[in-house]
Amino acid sequence: MKFEKARWIWVDKEQNPDTYGEFYTEFNSKAKTTKCLISCDSDYTLFINGNYVASNQYGDFEWYKSYDEIDITSYLKDGVNSIGILTWYFGTSTQRYLKANAGLIFEIFEDGISVCESNENVVSRYSLTYVNGRKKFITNQLGYGFAYDSTKEDDWKTTGKGFTPSVFAEKNCNFVSRPIEKLTLLNRVESKVIESENCRYLIDLGKETVGLPQLEFESDKKQTITVAWGESLDGNHVRKNIDIRDFSFEYVAKVGLNEYANYMLRIGCRYIEVFSEYPIKINYIGVIPQIFPVKVKEFKLENELDQKIYDASVETLKNCMMEHYVDTPWREQCLYAYDSRNQILCGYYAFDGGNSEYAKANLKLIGQDRRSDDLLSICSPCGADLTIPSFSLYYFIALKEYLDFTDDKELIIDLYPHLLQILNVFLRNRENGLALKFEGRSHWNFYDWTDYLSSQPFREEKHVPDAMINILLIIALKGFKTVCEKIGKPFEYEEILNESIVNTKQAFFRKEKGLFEFTVGGGEFTVLVNALAVVAGLTNQSESEVICEKIENGEILDCTLSMKFFKYDAMLKTDKERWSSWVLSEIRREYGKMVESGSSCVWETAEGSVAFDNAGSLCHGWSSVPVYYYQLLSGKNL
Repeated sequence: MKFEKARWIWVDKEQNPDTYGEFYTEFNSKAKTTKCLISCDSDYTLFINGNYVASNQYGDFEWYKSYDEIDITSYLKDGVNSIGILTWYFGTSTQRYLKANAGLIFEIFEDGISVCESNENVVSRYSLTYVNGRKKFITNQLGYGFAYDSTKEDDWKTTGKGFTPSVFAEKNCNFVSRPIEKLTLLNRVESKVIESENCRYLIDLGKETVGLPQLEFESDKKQTITVAWGESLDGNHVRKNIDIRDFSFEYVAKVGLNEYANYMLRIGCRYIEVFSEYPIKINYIGVIPQIFPVKVKEFKLENELDQKIYDASVETLKNCMMEHYVDTPWREQCLYAYDSRNQILCGYYAFDGGNSEYAKANLKLIGQDRRSDDLLSICSPCGADLTIPSFSLYYFIALKEYLDFTDDKELIIDLYPHLLQILNVFLRNRENGLALKFEGRSHWNFYDWTDYLSSQPFREEKHVPDAMINILLIIALKGFKTVCEKIGKPFEYEEILNESIVNTKQAFFRKEKGLFEFTVGGGEFTVLVNALAVVAGLTNQSESEVICEKIENGEILDCTLSMKFFKYDAMLKTDKERWSSWVLSEIRREYGKMVESGSSCVWETAEGSVAFDNAGSLCHGWSSVPVYYYQLLSGKNL
């Protein structure tokens, strides 16, 4: 099914950021099977006869514009039915949104026949209840928060009173059907007020929860309340403000019963803190969980701690599944090529059927990104002029693994021209047979959150070779070679691959140490560089054993949780029998403290919430490493 008569519309010709448009129309229903096709920029909530039906636009680009197909039959009555659509226009590029013109398009089909569509006869207005043009960021990644005034509520969803005709919007999109199922709303999670004093209410949801904020309380006076959320407490308070971040929204309460839910802003948290001007009687303040409908594969471990770690890792994966995988629901909600590689790989093992369609949708969305330098943007979709070059190489690893697990050649063939473009960027950035760090403030040469391998975005760096970019290029080329063989495409980089292997080892391997250093002559010896060298096949058996022994003995700088994949892969590749127990012991040690602290999810780094100046996430998809290794080693000393 596709749009036939519908046109893009908006409230007026203005394109002001952080604005809310309300659209209204009616149509006669004959109680047949009825579907609504809908798409917008940037997000929407659909109401039929005043009842909530669906929300949430799939993350996309103008050239890859997704539309939802929603069965609305059960919401209809014989005769006249009202359609109300609330649309939120972001209008400011972030790491999870690329700015485009505001617009809404929809069409209603009864038994496949178009009966109602967006056009100039649909009436609209800017919202009275949402504060338009507020433009207050939660974080630079999440984008805008909101403020809502319940005293200005009316019956717009069923009457459209006071609305004026919409105007046609200037948009030119290539439509695609939403590639995955819509998320499912569950019953609201139980919440408990654990502290109440001086018009401040601290609420515990019991565990990390991802979904839509919901309020139900009584107020004797009109007043403004502030609702903050967070994953952990600082003393008896939620961490509302962390540097420039502000995890809160404002709500103007009316006298009497207040009932409100925001169906467009997802929050990830365990705790909610409410600040009111006057006392309120809380019936419920919490979250309506919103999850991607996936079935977890049953997997039982004999060791109780192992099971807790495994379950927490799977729970983290689930919490990080929105329209696409997100890194952390609390702070960013972004699709990174590296983070999602870990999540997709673990998802093959955690979920029935490997969750391959969801994986495919993620990989395809990443592949739709377009930068002028042909690298992948830091996230997808993304409007920030920033890229982490190494993440473009991890994308090749993710695609090879996808092909290994699914044998789906179609996706790889579709992305093949783009993959060539990406590879050629790295090959052009070589000198004397070695790849170099990238120049320019928009190129963030980041590898891990450790000494030597970390840096700051939007900084100029020296245009010199390092081991990480060269080893990752070798791994990407090897993966691409395998992919090309499977899809019947030529691999034209054999000479470059062989040259890279020789030059990389010659430049960075120090025989006297038995280790690879990060920069030529720099003497920076790290676990990640050396583990990747083993994984890439740059070492013989004896060299690999020396490296793994030094890793085992803690002689070189360790990597953070998300990069343990390569550390463990290197050790198991070198001698699975010897190091299986060691790998499991480290997982128990590092992840055990998380679950023993009461966390239902796994953390961004081992430091927990205090990392990154108290901005560390306690639910981060890239750390779901144990899922893979518990399954891989399920017969080894568990």
